[in-house]
Amino acid sequence: MDDSLFELSQMQNRRQLMGRSALGLGTAALAGLLAADSPFALAEDVPADQDLNGGLHHQATAKRVIYLFMSGGPSQLDLWDYKPKLTEMFNQQLPDHVRNEQRITGMTANQKAGLPLCPSKYKFTRHDNNENGIWVSELLPHTASVVDQLCVVRSTFTEAINHDPAITYIQTGSQIPGRPSLGAWLSYGLGSMNQDLPHYVVMHAKTNFPEQSLFNRLWGTGFMPSDHQGILMRSQGDPVLYLSNPDGVSRTDRRQQLDALEALNKGLHQTLGDPEILTRIKQHEMAYRMQASVPELMDLSSEEKGVFDLYGEAARTPGTFAACCLNARRLAERGVRNIQIFHRGWDAHGRLPAEHESQCRDVDQGCAALIKDLKQRGMLEDTLVVWGGEFGRTAYCQGQLTRENYGRDHHPRCFSTWMAGGGIKPGVSYGQSDDYGYNIANADGDPLTPTKETWTPGTMHIHDLNATILHLLGIDHRRLTYRYQGRDFRLTDVHGHVMQDLLA
Repeated sequence: MDDSLFELSQMQNRRQLMGRSALGLGTAALAGLLAADSPFALAEDVPADQDLNGGLHHQATAKRVIYLFMSGGPSQLDLWDYKPKLTEMFNQQLPDHVRNEQRITGMTANQKAGLPLCPSKYKFTRHDNNENGIWVSELLPHTASVVDQLCVVRSTFTEAINHDPAITYIQTGSQIPGRPSLGAWLSYGLGSMNQDLPHYVVMHAKTNFPEQSLFNRLWGTGFMPSDHQGILMRSQGDPVLYLSNPDGVSRTDRRQQLDALEALNKGLHQTLGDPEILTRIKQHEMAYRMQASVPELMDLSSEEKGVFDLYGEAARTPGTFAACCLNARRLAERGVRNIQIFHRGWDAHGRLPAEHESQCRDVDQGCAALIKDLKQRGMLEDTLVVWGGEFGRTAYCQGQLTRENYGRDHHPRCFSTWMAGGGIKPGVSYGQSDDYGYNIANADGDPLTPTKETWTPGTMHIHDLNATILHLLGIDHRRLTYRYQGRDFRLTDVHGHVMQDLLA
């Protein structure tokens, strides 16, 4: 039998008939669930001119999020968490009661030098001279100038101790690949404010230390429809792969091709009922609209000289962190809901000073400029900016230790992140570590042992961070679910606590 006739016969058998009938009933039931007054209604059911600043579940304080992800684990002890006691304990062994048999990586577990304590070589300044002032390293002079807008959390923690599971964990809520990313959840829950641009845009900034790989599952959709995935903007060639028409194909030709393809896909969907076919149609249409919108977006020639003075000359070079931050502001202006910039190279196991100095030169002015730019345009109040990595770095040295040169291993137990705008309290620090910068501590300096299962005041698990991001965007993290293989999944799994103490 001819292959096409065989395929047709398989579509007409009894099993296919019953399957299509069941699909029809299921579609009708789903339509009822997604009625406008249902708590499960999604953004696609809302008129395109409604920006959903009211939120999905409650009043939102942020319309959008810009996530500045420092891949590799920046050292909180050299940037944000001032520990003068370490100076007087240079090269002494980390006390056993501080580690308390906590897991460490194989890279330092058996090193001959043991776990020698390693103070930062950099000077720190406390801003907003009060007991809750924010300490900032001399490596971040530009960021220090906007410290009155930041909420610095010095008590973030996670369970993952190696890069790939740790990055996957903070981005998707699971150390095991296969779950939707934060941006995919936001796209699924809130949709887009601009029909000509993606819901979710990702950029990779240039770095002098690109040793780590970043996998597309970090901005992927997992088991969700693929139209919620992040779109990677490139700094060279076409901003988006395969966006341009081939030579000899005009925009009119492309429109006619898409119309014919849509008709074929709709017919196939009526036969098979596969929702990914409809997703494919939407993606084709989005790509067609992006052919007009993206080139204008990535053209920075219309920006005034004062903007480049703010972001620095590096912003004129495509792909730099500063250029990515400037593009993030432009994307935010045009209604992109979730924007993420990945900056690799923070994995400083050795030569930390040289590497972190380079990394901070890359990101410092861009971070500060983005905050100032959003604020002067009246956008910071409804734009949430998040900065951080997958974990921090150890108080003890990895490899050879001198006062001028040292390395630090991975440290998930206590690290620093910051947030700004979008309903977050400005100019405050939250949480603290012990004198060694090793464990989260209470107000008396005694170590705490928080877990993801039970929230402890003064601490922030990465599930709590994601729950708070969703909350600021008008989403109850417990109610935003997606059913897959008989289970309702959440970004925060069965955990997560909204950090009410951080809300303005």
